[in-house]
Amino acid sequence: MPNFVLDLDEAMHVPFKALTLSYKHAPIAVREAVSLNETASRNLLQKIQEFTSAKEVLVLSTCNRTEVYYAAEKDLSREIIKLIALEKGFIASKSISPFFRHLTDPKEAMQHLYRVALGVESQVVGDMQILNQVKSAYQWSTDANLAGPILHRLLHSVFFANKRVVNETGFKDGAASAAYATVELVEELTKDLNRPRVLMIGLGDIGANVCRNFKKSAGIDLVVVNRTFATAEALALECHAQAQPWENVWTEITKADVVISSVPGDAFFISKAQVAPRMKAVNKFFIDLSIPRSVDSTIETLPGACVYNIDGIRNRASEALEKRMAALPEVHTIIAESLEEFLAWTQEMAFSPAIQNFKKRLEEIRQLEMARHLKHLNPTEKEAVEALTKSMLQKIIKLPVLELKAACKRGDSEELLAGLSALFNLEMKQEV
Repeated sequence: MPNFVLDLDEAMHVPFKALTLSYKHAPIAVREAVSLNETASRNLLQKIQEFTSAKEVLVLSTCNRTEVYYAAEKDLSREIIKLIALEKGFIASKSISPFFRHLTDPKEAMQHLYRVALGVESQVVGDMQILNQVKSAYQWSTDANLAGPILHRLLHSVFFANKRVVNETGFKDGAASAAYATVELVEELTKDLNRPRVLMIGLGDIGANVCRNFKKSAGIDLVVVNRTFATAEALALECHAQAQPWENVWTEITKADVVISSVPGDAFFISKAQVAPRMKAVNKFFIDLSIPRSVDSTIETLPGACVYNIDGIRNRASEALEKRMAALPEVHTIIAESLEEFLAWTQEMAFSPAIQNFKKRLEEIRQLEMARHLKHLNPTEKEAVEALTKSMLQKIIKLPVLELKAACKRGDSEELLAGLSALFNLEMKQEV
């Protein structure tokens, strides 16, 4: 982990805060209204840098949350909300302000960042995409020169905590949503096929989510069909897929290795009689995400055909979710340990400048006395005295350093630091 230097005042107070709006407190319309893409996030960073006193800033925006983490002595929530409204083109910020939560306690704000980045706060618990989104946000802050010692150290601590969660717990195992589970099943079914053709019929909430989850799947040709072709075109562009008009749906069913349907069965139905003449000599898989069902279960009696329904998909997701929920206590422990280590670092940084000054001042005294009293010694004698006095100096310094580190763990380092500073200043005055 990089060793960053923190100013004394910053380390003493760690003025870290967070402004958060998420699915827990805001409806989807509000989340959409304040959602920030990369360009908007970078713009907001510049605005905060220009119009506020924040020293370090991280802007994180996903489909489920828009958050700003920042280091500043005063609460800048009102100013930042106004800047978000300005970036999104609102006339006033009052309409969105009630949906934001203000975390002004540094420890609470830091803990929230850990929980968000590790997926504890995600709608799908243990979400694996959120950490990459945090890393992108961190890069934008770095590019804007708004990632200083606090953010650097804190985010590296978060990333290390995530590695521990992956290696030590089952929190990231399996697919815990129907959309994730669908993609995971398709990957399993087609692992031996070269560029399998996957057809997604219907682009409602679950259909669109499945398509978006396919973006991380390499080597799959995704085709989308929807009654509204404009919707299919827009999602195909977003997901690097191919859009086909609704009238081609049966042609695409014939071509596909995997057919996924999220259209209700009372609006569209894939029957055995229609599929039979369209079967190839190889396997064809049907995944029915619809209620009412839109894939005839008897299709499975055809040679090479397999049918999976929403209940099976949800069972896969439920099992993964249960494992993740069972691992939550371990995740909470890792977060607590990582946060404690970070806070201990900030406390150690508080006395580090004082210790360095103390060492420097003692070394000046040693050098002065050496110059006064060793003029008549030969080189061998001078070398011996040099080694002896350096060793004595290290032993003198060691005790206050160990005491301050122990005081940090107890939470009472400030009194010892004040005492050391007072004695140090007194020594300087006497020398002058």
